[in-house]
Amino acid sequence: MLQSLAFQGRGLSVLYHLYLRCPAICSHRPYHGQSFPPSRRFGNCNALMYLLPVKRLPIQSSQIRVFSSDDQKDNSGSQESKGPNPAGKSTTGQDSSTMGQKAQFPENPIQVKVKAVLKKRDYGAKYTKNNFITGVRAMNEFCLKASDLEQLRKIRRRSPHEDTESFTVYLRSDVEVKALEVWGSPEAILRERRLRKDEEIAYKENLFKNQKLLKEYKDFLGETKPRSSTASTFMKGPGKVVMVAICINGLNFFFKLLAWVYTGSASMFSEAIHSLADTCNQALLALGISQSIRTPDPGHPYGFTNMRYIASLISGVGIFMMGAGLSWYHGIIGLMHPQPIESFLWAYCILAGSLVSEGATLLVAINEIRKSARVKGLSFYQYVMLSCDPSTNVVLLEDAAAVIGVIIAASCMGLTSLTGNPYYDCLGSLGVGTLLGAVSAFLIYTNTEALIGRSIQPEQLQRLTELLESDPAVRAIHDVKATDIGLNKVRFKAEVDFDGRVVTRSYLEKQDIEQMLNEILQVKNPEDLEAFMLKHGENIIDTLGAEVDRLEKELKQRNPDVRHVDLEIL
Repeated sequence: MLQSLAFQGRGLSVLYHLYLRCPAICSHRPYHGQSFPPSRRFGNCNALMYLLPVKRLPIQSSQIRVFSSDDQKDNSGSQESKGPNPAGKSTTGQDSSTMGQKAQFPENPIQVKVKAVLKKRDYGAKYTKNNFITGVRAMNEFCLKASDLEQLRKIRRRSPHEDTESFTVYLRSDVEVKALEVWGSPEAILRERRLRKDEEIAYKENLFKNQKLLKEYKDFLGETKPRSSTASTFMKGPGKVVMVAICINGLNFFFKLLAWVYTGSASMFSEAIHSLADTCNQALLALGISQSIRTPDPGHPYGFTNMRYIASLISGVGIFMMGAGLSWYHGIIGLMHPQPIESFLWAYCILAGSLVSEGATLLVAINEIRKSARVKGLSFYQYVMLSCDPSTNVVLLEDAAAVIGVIIAASCMGLTSLTGNPYYDCLGSLGVGTLLGAVSAFLIYTNTEALIGRSIQPEQLQRLTELLESDPAVRAIHDVKATDIGLNKVRFKAEVDFDGRVVTRSYLEKQDIEQMLNEILQVKNPEDLEAFMLKHGENIIDTLGAEVDRLEKELKQRNPDVRHVDLEIL
């Protein structure tokens, strides 16, 4: 007991001085007349153990236990440490000398745990060994035939397309090996690929020539094919409104031009220019409608729906440049150089006919907008302001401006007839130009907003958000964006935080639990565990992809306007 108190009374200062002397002792001082062997020079801590008597150390060699992931090795190690002395030496003296030490220093064996960790794999900057590739890509990129793919491993995977549930893919590594087997070297594959590219270019050139010849034959022999889908587009909806407006405005331009030639009225000239501008703009709208119904291609994956907005924007600019500009110019010239006015009788008759025809076109446009607004659940004013259908909007505003313009022109011509002052007629031309300028400004603004990409209505966005948040597999959604890409088509994007437990439970419900338990019982080492986790981990990821497809399908079914859905997994 006194020795223990004396040892503890020295404090840390003694150990500190001993620690400083350890390096020199380990390298120079002999131990019982001999230097330390190299195998026993482990550092400062081990040198300190050599300085202290063995009997004063609280750690005995028989008390050290090593634990590993293998239980059998632990048991064998403990048995060897507890076995008899192989040298047959008596240890009774040492035991008696350490009896007092056991009372002073309690037994606290050092436990070293060795964890079994899988070796980290270095995949490198480019790793394509586990990549899947479709049959079309295999034949195009590696210059293979369908018969070559028959010998490869086929894997059925979940299809990313809506029209098919699953499709066949191949391992890219298998395809690369097969391509080398067929062609012999990567250089031969590159040469064949360039050759096929040249053949494809030549085929497209020949196809273009054949299409040109076929068009010439059709022009010569006449069109005998049935009416195409493009023609049917102009028999209903916005196409019908645009075609009616083209016919009526074309006739109005012809008769107004004759009236201006006969009377020389500035207001009549403005009306003729107005009808010409309307006819050209509506012809441009018809071109935009025919282009907007084209099917998407690799260069334009989201289609050509914005062509209607582009045509409407150009139409608004045309109204401003041709209609408003020429009307202002002719009105200002009339004020600066007034001309004598002839009889307005024929001008009044033509204006009356134009009022009736423009009014009829205006009614057709109003009825079409009311019908479309009722389907979308919007009011007439909201439908026009949001420019949901730009083609019908242009016809509506142009015909409304035409009706108002006819009234302005007739009023100013009447004042000129009553007073004999030609300035009233010039003021009418300026008034029509100002009206056309206001219409063109509105069209430019609304179509620019649509082309930039605006969000959908907050109520519609809230319905989409609630649909996702009410699903059991979804914990939360973030960064929700819903953009109107034109013609009642919406692109929806959101970052979704999925509930991994629900997804995993959905996977387990489709599995044989008894078989899975047997697989778990067969796991004996880290390699078996890795194989088990890789198998079921990949299947769980596929289940998560199926959940994403299910949510996208529900969004499109409940909201027909949603055409493109991008759900990003958090």
